[in-house]
Amino acid sequence: MQHSDVVWVNGTFDVLHMGHIKLLAKARSLDGVVHVGVDTDERIKKAKGETRPVNNLWNRIDFLTSIKYVDRVHHFGTDDELRTIIKGLQPRWMVIGNDYIGKEIIGREYIKEIIFVPRYQGLSSTKIINGAHN
Repeated sequence: MQHSDVVWVNGTFDVLHMGHIKLLAKARSLDGVVHVGVDTDERIKKAKGETRPVNNLWNRIDFLTSIKYVDRVHHFGTDDELRTIIKGLQPRWMVIGNDYIGKEIIGREYIKEIIFVPRYQGLSSTKIINGAHN
């Protein structure tokens, strides 16, 4: 591994589940330094409603930094902040859910390769919060 090889993953990571772990494990398998971007509370409220996030930003950052697959955690509140972080890191890879195939990916122009990962057992924080998964 060259130290310049960066793997980028981002999301809300509100209620952690095995889908998140599988996504982060895939990122780690690429032998790069795994950087994770996490949305601020305000950004999540705007996108998902006043009852979200369930876990505040600092708890979510603590959860993520405790996962063995994660090397560094960043937070962002706007598309421009996210784009700036990605531009600064110039990731070799981005690992993202395959539900983003064909959708806009912020910062894509600064990423050498995007790896789409299927949703693990259809899990999502929103489904868990709404009682769709046990």
